Amino acid sequence: MRLGITMFATDLTMPPHELAREAEDRGFASLYVPEHTHIPVARETPPPTGDAALAPEYARTLDPFVALAAAAAVTERITLGTGVMLPAQREPIVTAKAVATLDRIAGGRVALGVGYGWNAEEGADHGVPWKRRREVVREHVLAMRELWTRDEASFTGEFVRFEPSWSWPKPAGRVPVLLGGAPGPTLFAHIAEYGDGWMPIGGAGVREALPDLRRACAEAGRDMVPVVPFGTVPSVEKLGHYASIGVEEVVLRVPGGGRDAVLPVLDEYARTYL
Repeated sequence: MRLGITMFATDLTMPPHELAREAEDRGFASLYVPEHTHIPVARETPPPTGDAALAPEYARTLDPFVALAAAAAVTERITLGTGVMLPAQREPIVTAKAVATLDRIAGGRVALGVGYGWNAEEGADHGVPWKRRREVVREHVLAMRELWTRDEASFTGEFVRFEPSWSWPKPAGRVPVLLGGAPGPTLFAHIAEYGDGWMPIGGAGVREALPDLRRACAEAGRDMVPVVPFGTVPSVEKLGHYASIGVEEVVLRVPGGGRDAVLPVLDEYARTYL
């Protein structure tokens, strides 16, 4: 089973390109970094962690594609991904070019963990119709796929429209899109339609949800997609459980901090689990 890592990369943490190099040297398979464009000060949406106050790191996240481009330049093998990107808050034509450029620089090593978003105020500043953000994400990803795969790409939807257009570069390979979120019929229908995998945050309840995901994929006429538990705090028992149900990659959480805080955790994970 492949093991990756994720860190809440900010301007105060170990630089992500240094983290990527250290992770690759230790044998980890992937590095994922998060995305928030900004955090409005006046906010009614509760923190997703259940805490009373939102952790300061949410307002300090780096741009994921700039950070991963730096990581791509100093690594050779490790997968570089977003965990998670917020497509509803991004203009899809510009984002498609950023992803394709990054994948070219990285030699086909990019993966997109994609989320629908939890912060209504952040989304509102981007003009996202919050109750319909899942439909917006769907169209944005489908539109990006058109730009990545067709020499003359066009798209006609409710939220995205563009006439036949040229857009290069194309990605070096197929960029996998892993949809994050809690299990349910809507998420699984979206994964079956346009996703390449499920990225359950934390990984709770995966075993129970697998039959529903497998059924949704079968109804869409496709094979079962990979499941990549994300942000997992590891134990031998937990990783053994994932392996027993066919999970092939798990992304482990490391603390957001400087080298002195992060590297001992990487060393411990490598000694214990790799």
